[in-house]
Amino acid sequence: MWVINWKYRNSFNFWRSLVGKLWITIICLVGCVLIALGLFLLPYIDTNFAESESRDIKRLFTYVCIIGFSLTTFFALFLFTKITQPMQQLIQAANAIRKGNYGTRLSLVTSDEIGELANTFNHMAVQLEDNIRSLNHEKEHLASVLRSMTDAVVTFDGEGKVILTNPPGEKIMQAWCDLDWAQDVEGQEVNNKGENSSRDVPEPLVPLFKLVMEHGGDQSSNVHVQQGVWSVQMTPLYADSVVRGAVAVLRDVTEEVRLEKMRRDFVANVSHEIRTPLSMMQGYSEALLDGMAASPEESEELIQVIHDESLRMGRLVKDLLDLARMEAGHTDMAMKEVDLVELLERVYRKFSVRSKEQDIRLHFECNLPSIVLQQADEDRLEQVFTNLLDNAFRHTPPDKNVIIAAKLLDDHRTSIAKVSIKDEGAGIPTSDLPFIFERFYKADKARVRGESVGTGLGLAIVKNIVDAHHGIIQVNSTLGEGTEFILQFPVNSSK
Repeated sequence: MWVINWKYRNSFNFWRSLVGKLWITIICLVGCVLIALGLFLLPYIDTNFAESESRDIKRLFTYVCIIGFSLTTFFALFLFTKITQPMQQLIQAANAIRKGNYGTRLSLVTSDEIGELANTFNHMAVQLEDNIRSLNHEKEHLASVLRSMTDAVVTFDGEGKVILTNPPGEKIMQAWCDLDWAQDVEGQEVNNKGENSSRDVPEPLVPLFKLVMEHGGDQSSNVHVQQGVWSVQMTPLYADSVVRGAVAVLRDVTEEVRLEKMRRDFVANVSHEIRTPLSMMQGYSEALLDGMAASPEESEELIQVIHDESLRMGRLVKDLLDLARMEAGHTDMAMKEVDLVELLERVYRKFSVRSKEQDIRLHFECNLPSIVLQQADEDRLEQVFTNLLDNAFRHTPPDKNVIIAAKLLDDHRTSIAKVSIKDEGAGIPTSDLPFIFERFYKADKARVRGESVGTGLGLAIVKNIVDAHHGIIQVNSTLGEGTEFILQFPVNSSK
């Protein structure tokens, strides 16, 4: 049954071909001529010739008809070989190129129009293959450039659909598509489970996209997404002078914005911290010059204030220089073996006198005779413990406790020296804990009023020194109950 259908289909295709149509036309033309001749010639033969001669002429006429139809069949087969088969090869080659086989060529060698058509087709295929190869090279080059870019690149069509991204851009789109841009009652963004999963222009980029599509030209802006800041440069895509889409280049500038803010805050804080002692020194010195001191005691008091403020400004400048050197990586560390217990005992004795003067109970707790750090700077560590104890004493009221504790943590792989300094002072608000190691940050300005006012740089210096020792510093605090600083140092540092 399949063979019959195949033969029927091929025969049907043959009759629809150019040769089949030409053969039918020739057969019909020959048939019409022979029928016309038969209608006019046969009566004439019967009338003018004898019966035997008439029979011979009719037989000859029959032979001529058979030979004529045979010649038309042979002519049709000749046309099929010379025209239809080359055309079929040309069609197959064109279909192969249409499917992406650009190396397809015709091997027809004739001197007629079909041969010229085959040569033209082969030349066209060569040019097409070269053009496709060039386009692929350009595409691969563009893809390599996009992949090598650290900035995110996202291309949108005229309807705002994403049509092309590089790996950083794809990462951003996946992250942003999982966000719900509507904020909850607390003002924080929450995760969306599926409402914004389409590949459309993200909500922060919509205003820029509309400006580009409506007015053309480059548009740039900084957008804030959660805790990050992104610099966005959007450029229109043109097609025949019509904007058909836009290309957005996104760069994470969160760290740059943070550093710029830190720079502005640093200048403002330094100006504020220096202005206060300078104003006091200027005011009291002018009072002395104007003779406002009525007695030697008043003059001595004014001079003492000027001296204290000069010392305070000197401490501020020293702390600023130390912090600048540390953050620039130029900290001079005299690394050697340090007995941490011996160092803490020395610091404990140094603050014992102050604890009696302020009526604060100072305790030192350690069950080990020694804890030796293989690589540590003794002076810098003493500066760390001194700063932390100074803060504890300044913020702890009389008749309260300040505890220094040290112990060794050993998990059979690494040994960690743990030191904690705990006070029963005013404590630090939970909202301020993430920022207490920043420069000039003071959690509660009311807590630093008194005889000894800090510069706001002590904890920043402590953090840098601990980091230089490859250690960790943490803080736990409850408002109104006290604060505990926990420091951990590697006993055997391999760095």
